Amino acid sequence: MTGKNSVRALPIAMMFALFFIIAFVTGLQNPMGVIVKSQFAASNLLSQMGNLANFIAYAFMGIPAGLMLQRIGYKNTSLTAIVVGLVGVCIMWLSGRIGSYAVYVTGAFVSGFSMCMLNTVVNPMLKSFGSDERRGNQFIQFGSAFNSMGATLAPVLVGYLMGSDGAVRNIASANPALYIAMGIFVLSFAVIAVSHIPEPYSVPQLSRREHVRYNPMRFRHFALGVVAIFLYVGVEVGIPNIANLYMTQSLEMDSSVAGTIVGTYWLLMLVGRLVGGFAGSRVPVRNMLAFTAILGIVFVGAFMLTHDSSSTVMLPVFRSDVTFGLEPVGISLMFLILCGLATSVMWGAIFSLATSGLGEYTSAASGIFMTMVCGGGIMPAFQAWIADVVSYPFSFVTVLVSLGYLLFYALWGSRVRGVPAGK
Repeated sequence: MTGKNSVRALPIAMMFALFFIIAFVTGLQNPMGVIVKSQFAASNLLSQMGNLANFIAYAFMGIPAGLMLQRIGYKNTSLTAIVVGLVGVCIMWLSGRIGSYAVYVTGAFVSGFSMCMLNTVVNPMLKSFGSDERRGNQFIQFGSAFNSMGATLAPVLVGYLMGSDGAVRNIASANPALYIAMGIFVLSFAVIAVSHIPEPYSVPQLSRREHVRYNPMRFRHFALGVVAIFLYVGVEVGIPNIANLYMTQSLEMDSSVAGTIVGTYWLLMLVGRLVGGFAGSRVPVRNMLAFTAILGIVFVGAFMLTHDSSSTVMLPVFRSDVTFGLEPVGISLMFLILCGLATSVMWGAIFSLATSGLGEYTSAASGIFMTMVCGGGIMPAFQAWIADVVSYPFSFVTVLVSLGYLLFYALWGSRVRGVPAGK
C-alpha cells in the first residue's frame, strides 16, 4: 500500500500545481487590466478585454474538452492543455516585448482554452486517486485550497511588480509572474508525461437520439442552474476586477496596496471554502447558497451606500517599497473584500443543486457548466462598461441583480420538479 501511495504522490502534487496555475494564470488578468489601462490609455471596458478573452474561451472549449476526455483520455488531455497554456503565457510575454494590446488579448484567449481543459481534467483526475468517494473528495478539497492560493498571490505579486508610477507601468513589468507560470507548466508536463495516471470511469456513450432526448437542459432545475453559474462566475470575478480598477484609477491608490486588498478577497474565499468543507455535511446545500447570497447582497449594498464615506479601517497590506504594514482603507472597500466569504462556496453549491437527480447525465451537465464559465468574462466587461458610462459604485448594480437571482435559485429555482417527459 505504501508503494502505491508513493507512486501516486508525484502526480497528485502535479494536480495540485495545476489547480494553482489555473487560478494564478486566470488571476493575472485582474492586475493586467490595470496595466493595460495605463499603458494603452484604455477605457474600463477595454481594460477587461483580456479577462473577457480568457473566459470567453470556455464557451468555445467546454464541450470539446469533454469530448477530448472520451477520445484521448485524461492524461493526454492534460498534456495538451499544458502545452496550450504554455503557448498562451508565451504570447502574453511577447505582448510585453512588442507593446501590443492585440497580442496580449490573443495570449489571454489562448490561455483560456488551456484553463478550460485543465478545469475539465483536474477534478475527476484527483477524485480518481482516492481509494473511495470520501478520499477522492478530500483530494479535490486540497486542490481547491491550492486554487485559492494562486488566486490570492497573482494580484499581490503583479501589483508589487507594476509599481506605483503609472507612467512607466507596462505589461513587461509582469514578466516575473509569467516566468513562474511557464516554469510550473514545463515541470507539470515533464512529470505527468512520465507518470502513470489512472483514467476515471468512462462517460456513457449515447446515441444521437438518446443525446437529444435526455439532454440535461430538459431538467428545469438544471437549466436554471446554468444561468446561475454564468452569473455566479461573473460576480466572483467582477467584484475584485472592478474593485482593482476603482482603487487604482478613481481612488488613485498605490497598485501594490490595491493588489494586496484584492488578494485578501481571494484569501477570504480560501477561508470560506475551508469552513464550507467542514460545514458541508451539516448544513443543507440550499440553505448554504441562500445564506451566502444574502450575505453578498448585504456586503455589496453596504459598499454602494458607503462609497463616499470618509470612515476608514486599517488593513494589512504590501507596499511598493517592499514593506508590509497597516494602511488606512475606506470602510466601503472592506465590504467589497468581505464578499470573498460570500462567493467562496457558491460554485460547489450551485453545481450540487443543479445536477441533483441527473444520474449518469451529470458528465454531460458538467461540460455545459464549464461552457458557462464564460460569464466570468462577459459580466465583468459589462460591469466595466457601466463604470465607463455612469460610475464605479453604480456598476455594482449588476452584482446585486446577479446575487438576487442566486437567492431565487437557492430558494425556488433549484427544487427538482421531476424528470422530463419521455425520460
